[in-house]
Amino acid sequence: MKEKLSFSSYTVIGVMLFALFFGAGNLIFPAQLGQNAGTNMWPAIIGFLITGVGLPLLGILAMSISGSNNLQELASRIHPLYATIFTSMLYLTIGPFFAAPRTGTVAYDVGISPFVGESYQQVGLLIFTLLFFAITLWFSLNPAKIVDNVGKILAPGIVILIVVLLAMVVIKPMGVTEPPEEGYRSGAFIQGFLEGYNTMDALASLVFGIIVIKAIRAMGVTSKRGILIASAKSGLVAITLLGVIYVGIAYLGATSVSTYGIFSTGGPVLSSAASHYFGMLGTVLLAIIITLACLTTSIGLTTACAEYFQQLFPKFSYKQFVVFFSVLTFGIANFGLTNIINYSIPVLMFLYPLAIVLMLLAFLSPIFKDKRLVYVSATIVTFLVSAIDGLKTLCGTLGIDYFSWMVPIISFYENVLPLYEQGLGWLLPAIIVILITGIVARFQKLNTVQA
Repeated sequence: MKEKLSFSSYTVIGVMLFALFFGAGNLIFPAQLGQNAGTNMWPAIIGFLITGVGLPLLGILAMSISGSNNLQELASRIHPLYATIFTSMLYLTIGPFFAAPRTGTVAYDVGISPFVGESYQQVGLLIFTLLFFAITLWFSLNPAKIVDNVGKILAPGIVILIVVLLAMVVIKPMGVTEPPEEGYRSGAFIQGFLEGYNTMDALASLVFGIIVIKAIRAMGVTSKRGILIASAKSGLVAITLLGVIYVGIAYLGATSVSTYGIFSTGGPVLSSAASHYFGMLGTVLLAIIITLACLTTSIGLTTACAEYFQQLFPKFSYKQFVVFFSVLTFGIANFGLTNIINYSIPVLMFLYPLAIVLMLLAFLSPIFKDKRLVYVSATIVTFLVSAIDGLKTLCGTLGIDYFSWMVPIISFYENVLPLYEQGLGWLLPAIIVILITGIVARFQKLNTVQA
C-alpha cells in the first residue's frame, strides 16, 4: 500500500485544485475589495483570505478526515432528508444557478466586452456564452482526463499570465492607496470575511474534495491517513497560489483608485490595469486570463453537478445531465452578471454558515464520538439564524420591506446575538451548542452516527 506521493504529484493535484477554484469571483471580488478598502486593505484581505482560502482548505480536509464518499454521505450524519436537500442546494448554487453562469458572464464582461460595440453587447454575450459552454460541455464529457486537461495544460497558463500582470503592479503601482470607502472604515476585517463568501470556494471545496481524493487514490494512495496527508499537501499548493494572487489583485485594486476612481464591480479594475500597463496587448492578455480561469472552474462545476445528480437520479445518464446543466447554465448566464451576483448573495448568507458548521463538525467528530445529537443540535441552531439572514438579504435585494413575521425575530437577534449585524450572528450560538452537546455526548450513551 502506497502512503506517500512524490512532490511532483502533490504539485499536479494542487495545481488542478487551484484551477478548479480559480474562476470568476476570484478575479473580480479581490479587486473590488482592494478598491473599497483602500488604506484598510490589509485587515480586509486577511478576513477575505480566511473565507476565500482558509475555509476551502478546511472543506477539502473535512472531506478527507470524515472518510465519507461524498458530501451527501457526510451531511447524512445530520439526517438523510436534510443531506439530500442541503447537498442539492449546494450543487445547484455552485453549479447552474449562480457560480457556473457567472464564469461565462464574467469572462465576457471583463475579457470580451471591451471589443464589442455598445449596441451589440447582448448579442455578443449570447454568442460568447454559447461557445464558452460548448467547450465546457466537451471537456465535461471527458472527466477521466481532468487532471491532464485542467491541471497540466490550462492552470499553468493562468498562473503565468496573472503573475506577469501582478509583477507590473508591484514594480510600478498605478497610484497611491486612498482612504477606505463606507463599510471598510470600521470593521474592515469582518467586511472582508463576508466578501470571501462571494467566491463560493468553501462551498465548492465540499465538492472538489471528492475529485482530489479520487485523484489521490488513482495514484495509489488508499489509506485514510495517506489520503488526508496527500489532501493537505495538495491543498496547501492550491491555497498558496490562491492567497498570493488574492493579495496581488487586492493591491492592484487599492492602487488603482487614485488613477481610475471607484468602479461598481471588480471587472473594470482589471481591464483598466491591463490597459494601463500593456495597452491593447494588455486587454488581449486579460481576455485570455479571464477565459482560461473561468473555463476551468466551469468545467469542474459542471462535472461535479452531473456526477451528483446522476447518482441521485440514476434513470438519467451522466452525459444527459452534462448536456442539461450546460444548456441551463448558458440560459441563466444571459441574464447578466449583475442579476446573477445580486440573487446569489441571499442564498450564500443561508448556505455558508451551514457549510462551515458541517466542516467543523467533521473535524471535531472524533472528540464527541460521532454522536448525532451534536450534528443535529448545531445544525438546527445555525439554520435558525442563517435562514433569517438569507431572507433579510433577499428582501434587500428585491427592495421590499421585511415580512411582518420576520420583524420581531430580527429585533430579537439584533439585541441578543453578538456580531449579528455583521452577518455572523450564527457563529457564537453554534460554538456554544457544539461545546455543550459535545460534553453531554461524551458521557451519555446516545446514538452514534453511522459514517
